[in-house]
Amino acid sequence: MVDKQRPLQLDEAGLEAARGHLDDGAVTPAYGPWREDIVSLLNGALATELICVLRYRRHHFMATGLESPSIAAEFLVHADAELGHADRLAERIVQLGGEPDFNPVGLPERSHADYDPVNDLKAMIRSNLIAERVAVESYRQMIHLVGDKDSTTRRLLEDILADEEEHADELKDWMARA
Repeated sequence: MVDKQRPLQLDEAGLEAARGHLDDGAVTPAYGPWREDIVSLLNGALATELICVLRYRRHHFMATGLESPSIAAEFLVHADAELGHADRLAERIVQLGGEPDFNPVGLPERSHADYDPVNDLKAMIRSNLIAERVAVESYRQMIHLVGDKDSTTRRLLEDILADEEEHADELKDWMARA
C-alpha cells in the first residue's frame, strides 16, 4: 500500500552532496560503492567488443565462396557496429571516472567472447553467432547487475543489447545461406 501521507520529495542531503567534489563531473556521491564495479563490468564489455571488431574484420577479409561477397560486406557492417559499441562503453567508463582498458595484453582473457581465426564461411558465421549469443547473455546479466544503481549505464547496455540481438538474428539467417 502506498503511503499518501508523505509527498514525493527530493533528498536534500543528496542535492547538497552534489554541490561538492566538482572534479568528479557527473559522478555524484549517490553512485556509492557500485561505481568501481560498474566500471569493471564495462571494461569487460569493452574487451568483448574489441575482440568482436577484430574477429569480424578478419572474417570480412578472409570470407570466400559463392555467398561470401554479401556476407563479407555484412561482417564489415557488424565490425563497425561493434566498434561503435566499444566507443560508447569507453566514453561511459570515462564519465564514471574510470579508465577504459584498451591494452592489447590480456584482451582475450578480459573478453567474454572468443577470437576465432576460422577460414570456412559457414564456420565464420557460426563463430560470430556464438559470440553474439555470448554478448547477448553477458549484456543481459550486466543489465540485471546494474539494475537501478546507474540508470544511464543500464540504458546504454540495453541499447547495445538490442543491437547484439539483431546481429544474432541476422547471423542465424545467414547460417541457412552459407
